[in-house]
Amino acid sequence: MPKKLPLKQYLIVFLMAAGFNASAQSKKTSGFLLQNEQQLSVFKKQYHAGDPAISNQIKSLLADADKELAAGPYSVTFHKTRVAPSGNPHDYVSQAPYWWADPSKPDGKPYIRKDGERNPEIYLLHDDSQLNDLCRAVKKLGFAYYFTGDEQYAQKATGLMRTWFIDTATKMAPNFNYAQYIPGINDGRGIGIIESRALAVIPDALAMMQGSTSMPADLKTGVKHWFAEYLEWLQKSKNGNEERQARNNHGTFYDVQVVDFALFTGNDKLAREVLQIRTIARIDTQFAADGRQPLELERTRSWNYSNMNLTGWSMLATLADRVDIDLWHTEKQGRGIKKCIEWIMPYLLKQKDWPYKQIEPISYGETLTICSLAEEKYPGIDFKKVFTMYPRPKPWGDEHH
Repeated sequence: MPKKLPLKQYLIVFLMAAGFNASAQSKKTSGFLLQNEQQLSVFKKQYHAGDPAISNQIKSLLADADKELAAGPYSVTFHKTRVAPSGNPHDYVSQAPYWWADPSKPDGKPYIRKDGERNPEIYLLHDDSQLNDLCRAVKKLGFAYYFTGDEQYAQKATGLMRTWFIDTATKMAPNFNYAQYIPGINDGRGIGIIESRALAVIPDALAMMQGSTSMPADLKTGVKHWFAEYLEWLQKSKNGNEERQARNNHGTFYDVQVVDFALFTGNDKLAREVLQIRTIARIDTQFAADGRQPLELERTRSWNYSNMNLTGWSMLATLADRVDIDLWHTEKQGRGIKKCIEWIMPYLLKQKDWPYKQIEPISYGETLTICSLAEEKYPGIDFKKVFTMYPRPKPWGDEHH
């Protein structure tokens, strides 16, 4: 059966080193949102010049992209094992991962929560793995086209996106009404919206393939239309309202999606409002003065969630750069992104042991991505020491950290 991917994977693989210094005009016209177009352009020149370090990595990327040429298509209507209460097979459905059958009840319902422990029942539903497989494939194909100009990659990506977003027989309905339902408690909940954050790779993949002759104008128009509908659902639905009010990483990634999708669909005004009014207000709730993230440290996978939330903030700061808002240096009573990165550095550099609850081994891939994003923003932090100890992540992603 399709395997659900690690929580952090799609966030690691499409983030890039920081420092987008293009003109305001370029910011609005390039189509890149989370990827650094200038940096990619340098890598592309190095690749075509035969630079061995870059060439070997791009060859590995192309090998992955070649596998995607034979994969898919993907759809929430495929491999359906549970149709939503709506009866519509186009509605996305997933089960809450940390909820388990109550052994004291004959039917196990209502389910009970075990934080950080994934119930294998979730893998019996395939909408989440179909979504993640789509996003992984389109991302890889987008990078492959960007570096080679080979139309077979764009042609494949076009077909995958058409199946997921446009074709009436297979497209996903633009809602998450039934995401992360809990047996015996509800049919879906706002928390499930965290699963759609993988969609943030799509706008940048389209930007990487914007010169393709295999990607007709109606494809991009259709995809944008779907995102506009989903963005409206995020803002107006009951589940969207719940997730917007979430205090921890769920609220962060709600903002990431709204800002990213607003910029993608041309609603810069909404993106600015969210960043200025809602995102900045989250600093008081989420960050301590010393750089801890208390709401994430309460979790049984405290390292993972601290890094995941800080990744979300790094994404928001990258998006904020597109509309000339400097979230990297926005602070409230000394609280801010910089202080959180400074706090986590001694653990990354093995100068301190992680003292909080962590029920699985610590990995550093997400932390390294945060560091590469922040490197040019905070010259006073010794990132050189980090990248002496660890490999520097590339924007096409090392998915094996």
